[in-house]
Amino acid sequence: MLLTIDVGNTHTVLGLFDGDDIVEHWRISTDARRTADELAVLLQGLMGMHPLLGDELGDGIDGIAICATVPSVLHELREVTRRYYGDVPAVLVEPGVKTGVPILTDNPKEVGADRIINAVAAVELYGGPAIVVDFGTATTFDAVSARGEYIGGVIAPGIEISVEALGVRGAQLRKIEVARPRSVIGKNTVEAMQSGIIYGFAGQVDGVVSRMARELAEDPDEVTVIATGGLAPMVLGESSVIDEHEPWLTLVGLRLVYERNVSRM
Repeated sequence: MLLTIDVGNTHTVLGLFDGDDIVEHWRISTDARRTADELAVLLQGLMGMHPLLGDELGDGIDGIAICATVPSVLHELREVTRRYYGDVPAVLVEPGVKTGVPILTDNPKEVGADRIINAVAAVELYGGPAIVVDFGTATTFDAVSARGEYIGGVIAPGIEISVEALGVRGAQLRKIEVARPRSVIGKNTVEAMQSGIIYGFAGQVDGVVSRMARELAEDPDEVTVIATGGLAPMVLGESSVIDEHEPWLTLVGLRLVYERNVSRM
């Protein structure tokens, strides 16, 4: 079994692969204050519930692949792999790790590991040209060329950030549940805010992706647009440009990067 861990700013997503198939997944909050020992206990609690794994930490795990946008969590997970999974091959995505995707940006080292991993999976699953829209803490748009190169992207405030900002800065507004309202024209404050979030972000996605596609390919219709991230389902039905929904895109990318590096270890 391969354990994949994608650490985002808000949530951490874990996936368990049996070969190419993801057989289990978990989503937990990201807490930069957790120590390696606390993370080990958390992992044991989650994986101890799976029938294909043993009761002891590490039982049934043959490999680990990790990417993280939070440096302190990456540091602690590195310690987890050393102390609790010492005999298990582990790949932590950072500069020097083979991904198979050339990064054609001004400073490749500043591109988030999760964005590169998403590009890896997009190339493998759909080829290029492609655009990955990841609905996380930020909404990111990442462009992959026809030759499978990562060429850059767009970063915008995420859905949850926008909801929180409205609640904090609006004197008569409050934090709301992100849900589809009865109609675009809201009949009350909550529905009006929900409409602004859902349809506003759908419009943002359509506008940004259309402009990116025109730069990415002579025929924009050749560009495959892939949505991922925990909040993607809220926008899928309202966006006109999304072709595919891959909720585990980053985990699939981690599996691919693990396979490309483990033989070199």
